[in-house]
Amino acid sequence: MQTNYLALAIVVGYMVSLGLLTSVVQRSVNTTTTFTSGTSGHSGIPAVLVGLMLMSEFIGTSASVGTVQEAYKFGISAAWAIISLGAGFLFYAFLLAGKYKESGHNTISAIFAEVYGPHAKIATSLVMIFALQILASAMYAGGGAILSALLAVDRTLATVVCGIVAVLYVFMGGMKSVVYTNVIHSFAKYVGIGVAAYFGITKVGGFGELQARLPGEMFSWTNVGWSQIFAWFIAGVGATFSTQYIIQAINTVETPQKAKAASLYTALLMVPFGIGTALIGMCALALYPNIKSINAFSALIANMDGLMAGVVAAGLAASLFGTVAAVSVATATLLYKDFYIRFVTQQGDPQGDENRSLNFIRVTTVIAGLLPIVLAIYTPDVLKMTFLGKSIRASLSVLVLLVFYAPWFGTKTGALFSILGSLVATIAWFAMGNPFGIDNAYVALVVPLIIMGLSSLVERIRTGKVTGVPATPT
Repeated sequence: MQTNYLALAIVVGYMVSLGLLTSVVQRSVNTTTTFTSGTSGHSGIPAVLVGLMLMSEFIGTSASVGTVQEAYKFGISAAWAIISLGAGFLFYAFLLAGKYKESGHNTISAIFAEVYGPHAKIATSLVMIFALQILASAMYAGGGAILSALLAVDRTLATVVCGIVAVLYVFMGGMKSVVYTNVIHSFAKYVGIGVAAYFGITKVGGFGELQARLPGEMFSWTNVGWSQIFAWFIAGVGATFSTQYIIQAINTVETPQKAKAASLYTALLMVPFGIGTALIGMCALALYPNIKSINAFSALIANMDGLMAGVVAAGLAASLFGTVAAVSVATATLLYKDFYIRFVTQQGDPQGDENRSLNFIRVTTVIAGLLPIVLAIYTPDVLKMTFLGKSIRASLSVLVLLVFYAPWFGTKTGALFSILGSLVATIAWFAMGNPFGIDNAYVALVVPLIIMGLSSLVERIRTGKVTGVPATPT
């Protein structure tokens, strides 16, 4: 491979333009509230922009490159990996969007604290931060695979470069810059995927030729297996219900009705994107059948002319920077609200506290963006890593539904053990290679239900509500 200077120039120009936009937005970011929520006063952000932003945040390089990688192995059925996210936003619109908005909170840990207490709040915050860091590592791994094709350099070096560049433009603007730049990202990634799919199908010789070159099962919507499809839906829907940056984004609109509308916009945008990325992976298999699956997308880009490669790479850069920006701001918000305010903030100097708080959030945003680089270097399967992060968040979604619809089920202690127990069990199951063909997403779903159910039973026995015998005084 040789360095594609024209494509690289297009990507750099795209990033410089966004940097200029961020610098303009930064002028209005002078408080922690504006940085973490994107709004000031009572002004909200239009629902359609929030919908585009959420699509941009949830479809990062891990989803783009990872779905192409999976389609290289299993064909069109890999599209379910992204379509499941659309289903998640569909359910989210009707079940949770309005409730999150009505809660008045923009962190998931604060919502948990109202029902399950301060210990669950801290545990939730730590688990969410950990899950977001895993997600960011998958983003960098996918971005590194693409950048290595453009620069003709080692993927490790390209991954490090992605990690460093990705956090710079969000440093100044916070959530407000995330809103507007991610709207631009959403258009860029749609154009990029469209161009890549067009190039791949044209290069193969048309859709009929693609069918002729690939086995018939590659066109089956269930080739990846029902168990995997259901696991994607569990992880995708669960992650949608409980991801920190979604809550922050939803809270940028003015009313619960607009929150619902934003979620529906996002759901609609997911479906064609999933199908497009799957077709790219299938074209890559037909054209380059003997490469590593993680290099499927980059191999396609490496064979494009400079202009076309630049457009596609800019779209993938948009995927990377859009999600990393959201992850970094979300992580910084949790650290600020759940740890800094509780343990560091001093009273008596409001202006000084505000300045120190804003500096803390900005520095934390950068650190949260840089830490996942090491893990990204050793990430061989982008999509599996992505869905591990989603599975961890899916375990929290069980508690989210209980908080809003069945706060009487379980106990505070049960909630705490559910949060920590599901984290350990899900990661352990993933590390063991998903034994018996059972995906870790199922573990993430079942463990909190079991623990909360047991805690309810123990509490009923303790209080005498099961046997009818008065509980022994303690």
